[in-house]
Amino acid sequence: MRPSDPETAATVDAVLSALADPTRRRLLDAIAARGKATATDLAADFPITRQAVVKHLAGLVIGGRRGREVRYAVRPDRLDLTAQWMADLAADWDRRLAALKRVAESEWQR
Repeated sequence: MRPSDPETAATVDAVLSALADPTRRRLLDAIAARGKATATDLAADFPITRQAVVKHLAGLVIGGRRGREVRYAVRPDRLDLTAQWMADLAADWDRRLAALKRVAESEWQR
């Protein structure tokens, strides 16, 4: 099952691709634990530059300028959309497996 509209599909693809990278997952975990964080704060905890932090987080976070700093926060809308797609996919498979189970049980009872 694929998301029906191209924009949703692109978002889900981007999020899943991003989450496939362990560094990105760890960066997201760090931001989620702090609520918001700057690239400088995050780079201090990882063996990567501030620029690499920003590149890793593209599309997964939203930045808000506060003076000279940009503070990043997780974009829950993109993660929620992906989680919903995954839940729909799981529900579809549950329905298919339940139907297969019914067929198998009815054949076994004959």
